[in-house]
Amino acid sequence: MAVEPEELLVKAAQNSCMDSFATLYDRYYTPMVALAQCVLADLHLAEDAAQQAFAIACRDLPKLKREDMFAAWMAGICRNVARQMRRTKSKLSALNEQAQPKNGEEDYRDAVRRVVCRLRAVDREPIVLRYYDNMPYEQIASVLGISQQAVHGRLVRAKRKIADHLKSKGFTGGNYGKPG
Repeated sequence: MAVEPEELLVKAAQNSCMDSFATLYDRYYTPMVALAQCVLADLHLAEDAAQQAFAIACRDLPKLKREDMFAAWMAGICRNVARQMRRTKSKLSALNEQAQPKNGEEDYRDAVRRVVCRLRAVDREPIVLRYYDNMPYEQIASVLGISQQAVHGRLVRAKRKIADHLKSKGFTGGNYGKPG
């Protein structure tokens, strides 16, 4: 089955072809959930945010001027919806309180998750899309509206920040369960 070019799908969806919009939804739902999860730190809220973002996109699709920018436009809508949800629900602070280490010991995965949640969005988004959502550089670039080289640079900087934080907490190289 051939993959339809995005611009053709967007044009068809702008002309009320719901099958085309459904294809765009299928193509970008998972990345939008990942972006929303960067903001909300809650999978269920992120799924709700992605669905709301697609409803807004469906309504506002005729306003999109450049069909080749659909993914980046969609990502902007999704971020805004997620930010609004975060403001009204304040789930992120509850998650951070719940995620505090117990008895002075911190599991490596919890430490990584916590530091990723604390990264600025510009650093957090490519990390989540690449390593939590297994998205290729090309698709990350499309979703974020940046070049593949910029994706690489952001990933390198974010991984360095994560490594520095983990090192400051006593985690070292292959030490994946306990502080060193």
